[in-house]
Amino acid sequence: MSILVTGASGTVGMQIVQRFASSGVEVKALVRAPGKTALPSGVTEVVGDMSSANSTRAALSSVRTLFLLNAVIPDEVTQALVTLNLARDAGIERIVYLSVIHADLYTNVPHFTGKHTVERMIESLEMPATILRPAYFIQNDERIKSVVESYGIYPMPIGQAGANMVDVRDIADVAAAELLARHRAPNALPGRTLDVVGPEALTGESVARIWSEALQREIRYAGDDLDGFEQQLAAYDGPDWLAYDMRLMMAGIQSHGMRPVDDAVNVLTKMLGRPLRTYRDSVHEMLGLSQ
Repeated sequence: MSILVTGASGTVGMQIVQRFASSGVEVKALVRAPGKTALPSGVTEVVGDMSSANSTRAALSSVRTLFLLNAVIPDEVTQALVTLNLARDAGIERIVYLSVIHADLYTNVPHFTGKHTVERMIESLEMPATILRPAYFIQNDERIKSVVESYGIYPMPIGQAGANMVDVRDIADVAAAELLARHRAPNALPGRTLDVVGPEALTGESVARIWSEALQREIRYAGDDLDGFEQQLAAYDGPDWLAYDMRLMMAGIQSHGMRPVDDAVNVLTKMLGRPLRTYRDSVHEMLGLSQ
């Protein structure tokens, strides 16, 4: 029996797959296009599409443990609920689901509320699962490195409420640990929810200072302009529905922040056996600077 990792060609999914390269566990990686994803030795490629029930049903064959990650797409909720129903039909009782922090708080943000819907299904059907709730990914800011360097501004309108941005490698480490614990347990483990975060609450101003220190020149925070943020996303990253979704998310970060429950950092640190990666360290890596 195997572990199936969905979204295996994406940022988080690929990191998780790599964690299993020498684990001795049978791992399947679900991808949409054959031969396009460089998988580590020992990981089996499974071609499928979660928009197809038949395709998903086939992918879940001989699976003991499921990592469920859905892309932010219009039918994200449908794909997630269908996959979980099929997993339940297949008798799979070991699940790790990638949600988002404050899924129950950002009620007007489509992809947050979609993930909260999936969480509610898991809870109402008493499915044995770990729900991982990551904060804003540090690696999202790799996309704006050139803007920071060229224009001397940090453009992401994250405000001042504080967001514990998380390194995707820490997300992958936590997810892999939970998957292995559930996979190897003699019986299905009880459900639990984990906020997956970085070690410090960051603001627009504090992030700009980190970039300033790394580049050794002043980097300013561009401010809380959501109109400009949405327009830039729609112009360069489209589609416009996603740009609006991200705008609503940023408004939520400005209003509520992305702070974890009180003991989350200690729980994660103990779980990984090391400190959590910091935004400063990641910026130095992005810039190719020695630590």
